[in-house]
Amino acid sequence: MLPQATNHMLQPIRNLLEMIRFSHTLFALPFALLSAVLAWQEHPFHWHELLGIVLCMVFARSAAMAFNRLADRHYDAANPRTSMRHLPAGLLRPAAVWIFTLACSIGFMSSTVLFLLSYNPWPLYLAGPVLLFVLAYSFTKRFTFLCHVWLGASLLQAPVAAWIAIRQMEQLLTPMALGLAVLFWVTGFDILYACQDVEFDRRTRLSSIPARFGVPVALRVSRVCHLLMLVCLVALAWTAWPHLQLIYLSGVAAVAILLAYEHWLVRPDNLSPVNKAFFNVNGVISVGLFVVVLIQLAVKV
Repeated sequence: MLPQATNHMLQPIRNLLEMIRFSHTLFALPFALLSAVLAWQEHPFHWHELLGIVLCMVFARSAAMAFNRLADRHYDAANPRTSMRHLPAGLLRPAAVWIFTLACSIGFMSSTVLFLLSYNPWPLYLAGPVLLFVLAYSFTKRFTFLCHVWLGASLLQAPVAAWIAIRQMEQLLTPMALGLAVLFWVTGFDILYACQDVEFDRRTRLSSIPARFGVPVALRVSRVCHLLMLVCLVALAWTAWPHLQLIYLSGVAAVAILLAYEHWLVRPDNLSPVNKAFFNVNGVISVGLFVVVLIQLAVKV
């Protein structure tokens, strides 16, 4: 009976982690860590900074995802694709998710205190505005088809914030190049993801690029976004020279191939591979590029 009782007690925690898709934290975390390791090339490494970056990323993303599920729960219940999510399916109560969101928000704000050990107050100063901007994304589909760009800008803050947490406001060109790459990357794949809900969004008057302009145009816009991402990744090599050289640029070439594969999978007359493109390909891109940068910094070629 003990294992069953333990499983019963742990089930709400599992539901919360499944609801926010905790495993998908790896989409943004590698870019924050990539920015951090570049910042540490010209700054002493401190363990409390690494801990602070990881905690801030996990808490901020968890708060944002939970708040998004709360804000969209009525739309999710009406959409056949999302009607079995935890809140509309009754697996979690809104009150529990509100408590979780508040706890993660407090955890995010509290984690920025770690950077005071390095006499860096900027993360603490910026924590409130950053969190509000990220949470506000959940309402953007109500009033603008540029909601995808807002989501991209929310994740842009990850590498920029990681850099500021280490270097404060010094030499921001490098994290901005990386941040813009993340913005275009996220915007592009979020447009692809939104193609699944075109008819529902139109019926409920929710805004998105696919709902406003149609799927074929949306796919072209997504391709342009991902092309701009590659441009920003190349620009990153220039801003971070000589730390990023041939090995890194080879990694960027691999990213280009993966993005091409992603767009080959998703076509106007066949959107069924969207989830495969969204989760599998993009997970490989974020983790893979981070690993390539680590190799580049170790080999220095």
